[in-house]
This record gives sequence, C-alpha cells and structure tokens, in this order.
Amino acid sequence: MKPMHNIPARGGLNYDETPFLAIWEVTQSCDLACKHCRAAAQPIPHPDELSTEEGKQVIDQIAAMGIPIFVFTGGDPLKRKDVFELIRYAAGKGVHVALTPSATPLLTREAIFKLKEAGLVRLGISLDGSTPEIHDAFRGLPGAWARTIQAIEWANEAGIPIQVHTTISRHNAHDLDNLCNLFEKLAIVMWNVFFLVPVGRGQLDDLLSGEEFEQVFGKIYELSQRANFQIKTTEAMHYRRYLIQHNLEERKMGHGHPHAAAAYEPGAPTADAHTRNMGWATRRVNDGKGFMFISHVGNVYPSGFLPLHAGNVRQQPLAEIYREASIFKALRDTGKLEGKCGACEFKEICGGSRARAYALTGDPLAQEPCCIYQPKHWDAHLEQEAEAYQHAAPAAKLAVL
Repeated sequence: MKPMHNIPARGGLNYDETPFLAIWEVTQSCDLACKHCRAAAQPIPHPDELSTEEGKQVIDQIAAMGIPIFVFTGGDPLKRKDVFELIRYAAGKGVHVALTPSATPLLTREAIFKLKEAGLVRLGISLDGSTPEIHDAFRGLPGAWARTIQAIEWANEAGIPIQVHTTISRHNAHDLDNLCNLFEKLAIVMWNVFFLVPVGRGQLDDLLSGEEFEQVFGKIYELSQRANFQIKTTEAMHYRRYLIQHNLEERKMGHGHPHAAAAYEPGAPTADAHTRNMGWATRRVNDGKGFMFISHVGNVYPSGFLPLHAGNVRQQPLAEIYREASIFKALRDTGKLEGKCGACEFKEICGGSRARAYALTGDPLAQEPCCIYQPKHWDAHLEQEAEAYQHAAPAAKLAVL
C-alpha cells in the first residue's frame, strides 16, 4: 500500500513533488523592529542578496514547478527598488504573487496602486492589535497602526484583496474579539493567525502554553462561525485536529456539516463560514511538506521559522532541493515523527509544528511542544521517555537527516 504521506494533496498537488506555497524573502532590509521578527531585520540590505536576474531565475523555476502561491516577504519587500519589476515579470510567467510589506512611509497609496498595475494578486499586511497601543508596542514604531489601517483602505480602493496577519502571543491573545470586529469593517478576505515560534526576536516567554493554545483555538473557531472572511492558522497545525474534532462532535449532535471538509476549495464564494474554514484542514501543509522558504541570499529552508539549510538556488535547481534534500524528505515522511505526533491518529492532517519542535528541542521531528491532545494509542510513560530522549541527543538525531 502506498504511504499516506505520498498521496497527492487535495487539488491535485503531490507534496513530494510540488509545494502549495513558496515564500521568497526578497530582502532582510526593514525600517521596523518588531518584537517577534523571524528575520531580525536590519535597515541596510545584505550585500549578497539575490540580484534582479537571479530573482527572475527563481521566478522561472517557480513557474516551471507550477506552485500555486508565491509570496514576496522580508524584511520589507518595498525596500527593493526592483520589486515592481519582479512582480511584473512573475505575472508575465503566470505566477500569482502576493506581497507582505511593512507599514512604513514606503507603503504609500501610489505604491499600492503601482503594485496592482504590476500584477499583484494579494496584499498581506500585519495587524497585531485592535488599538494603536497594542499594535505599535508590538511593532516598535509609533503610528504603525494608523498607517496599516490606511494601507488596507488604499488596497481596497485599488481592488487588491487583503490578507491580514496577526501573530498571537501573550501580548495580544486577549484581543481576538476586538480584532475580528475591526476586520469585519475593513473588508479583508482572510485572517491568517500566526502562532509564535520563538526564533529571531520571538521570545520564549511570549509563547502560549498548550492549554492556552486550545483556548485560542476555541476562540478562533467561535469567530470563524460568524466572520465574513476566511480564518486560517500558521504554525498551529493542531488547529486542524481541533476543527475535525468539533465537526465530528457537531455531527454526533445532529447539526454538523457532514461534507464540510470534503466539499470546499478555499476561495469558493458560495461556501458558508463553517465550510469555508474547514477547507483549510484538508490542505495538510506543514514545514517542508507543501511549503518552501527561499532566503534573501538564496538559501532554501522548509520554513522561515525552521533554520535547517537544504541547499542554495545559486548551486542547485529549486525543484531538486525541494524534492531531494534529506531534511525535506524526512519532514514529509510522517512515519518519522516522534513522541505523541508519531502515534497520533491526526498526524496526516496535522503533524505538529516542525519549526516549534526544533526551536524548543533541537529536533525537527520531535512532538509538538504546545499540544495537549493525547492520542488514542499513546502511553503517558512513553511521553516521559520521549522527553528524556529529546534532552539527551538532539544533535545526534539531526546528523542523520
């Protein structure tokens, strides 16, 4: 029988061959100093970041692989003077580009309309609080909240769909209701809720506990039932497990959605709120599994939050790195997952955050550190042994990946 991790993902993609999403960190240059910044961005561009021509070669490879979503991130992509040229080039190749700029004075109305003219298909912008006090403290720049709201309004005026990113930590977990109410007024199409991975400037003290993750999952689920936009999570793969569990419970009570997880492709305009958000549980994307990150200097990683180098686009074709690098292959093999994740009946749709496992244990295949779910066939004594093993030799295990 063919292993389940090799089954093509919904929509026809085989994640052993092609990711659903690729992100290119076009620069690390940025004028903000956000508390949770993965990139630990700097004001000055790195002297060795990929050139315009090298960027176009990456775009050619993205097009050849047929990757559905390609995101330009940073740093601040608007710090690159050739960003409009690169978006226009990608659009000409049939590549759908989204952009995640920083809310700085570079993000003008003129720039947003120019992005639309170049062929941008979606703008992703970060908003981490419903008030200036919460957001600006997070972003390290007074006025960032007001500038973000203005940018969203300009993007709506230009006709660019807006996706808002919120990084959840102890700093703002209490603010979800207010954020959702604000987004209802701003005409966004998606709310992408990031769960903190303590890398870069992301601090361990800000990380929610497993119990707090479940509380936030409950709140997100509640909000998703009434929101007029999609809600998805990043680096909280176990929210998919939470969704499936709730759908099963609702079906047992006779008022669930029996076809919710099977009938929806994200973006379908006729889907109700429940079906719209259940659809993301079928994607099964995880770090290195349907996902790829290209750094500003061309290094390729399973995720921007998982700093395990797999190759460089200056030396190897992108497809070869994604398909053949040992770390990518290991992460796509759910049979290699350890601890509770390896025993979990939800591992094919979840698999836990590989980035968070690595950040907290040094082992990308360790069990998700912030999940309290106990798999049906899991022995608590085994969990204690697994934790002891994690502390004993993470470096030795990494050496065989």
